Amino acid sequence: MTDFSIVIPVYGNEENIPHLVARLSELMADLPEATEVVFVVDGSPDRSYELLAAALPTAGFSSQLLQHSRNFGSFAAIRTGLAAANGATIGVMAADLQEPPELMVEFQRALASGSVDVAVGRRMARDDPAMSSLNSKIFWGFYRRAIIRDLPPGGVDVFGCTRQVAQQLVALGEANSSLVAQLYWVGFRRVEVPYSRQEREHGSSSWTFRKRVRYLLDSVFSFTNLPLDLLLAAGVIGAFVVLVVGIVVLGFYLAGGISEPGYVPLMLAILFSTFLIMTSLGIVGAYIWRIFENTKQRPSSIVMSHESW
Repeated sequence: MTDFSIVIPVYGNEENIPHLVARLSELMADLPEATEVVFVVDGSPDRSYELLAAALPTAGFSSQLLQHSRNFGSFAAIRTGLAAANGATIGVMAADLQEPPELMVEFQRALASGSVDVAVGRRMARDDPAMSSLNSKIFWGFYRRAIIRDLPPGGVDVFGCTRQVAQQLVALGEANSSLVAQLYWVGFRRVEVPYSRQEREHGSSSWTFRKRVRYLLDSVFSFTNLPLDLLLAAGVIGAFVVLVVGIVVLGFYLAGGISEPGYVPLMLAILFSTFLIMTSLGIVGAYIWRIFENTKQRPSSIVMSHESW
């Protein structure tokens, strides 16, 4: 049985491959002898697969090389790697080397101790450009407040887990979701390992603004009913506004301040129907959210351990 597996999704990392393989080779001295690296090439348009296929047979460590039929996204690649990994404990890192590979050593030691089931990297500093750092801070700040409050301030880009946790993540199998949110949803004992994010030396990031927005929307619609809560709250607040405005309009009408024929009933009808529509959408949406939750077929609970005497 393999002690530790390192899962690495690969997309557009042709320039990084030689450096990545070299760093991993150096890392093996601090990891258990039975360690493997699982590379998942996610429909990469460059020569990442060819370079890995040529380098891995003589890399000096056990490895698996999987290739997706097209680009499915990094989270799908990680899920593929988790399913293929043989390790009792598993670490997940990026191929761009911005998160130091040495984190895998710390994750493995923490997980092998038996005291934790999940280890996540807590970003304490980053060497990225100022605008990139600002965008990331805003993105993850909103993510923490709206979706997962337990998330580290800098988000989660690298993590490790036991085989039991990995099996739970693979079993969820949801499309258009967030693997990070799922990692926190399944629970288990968790520890944060601090690190400093390094500047990218080769290639450019594929984590575009469009992907950030899509990821955020997937997380919002999969793990929170915040939009429905806002809609229902707007309807309830609108009820008070309609009541106040209706009383004011009716008062002006009775005092003779409004002489336009049909104005008062038209205003009251518009205000009332607007409030009714917003409230009704919020109520109907609450039911739809519960139906949507059931279609995900997530388990109602997860048993972490079971002992009997």
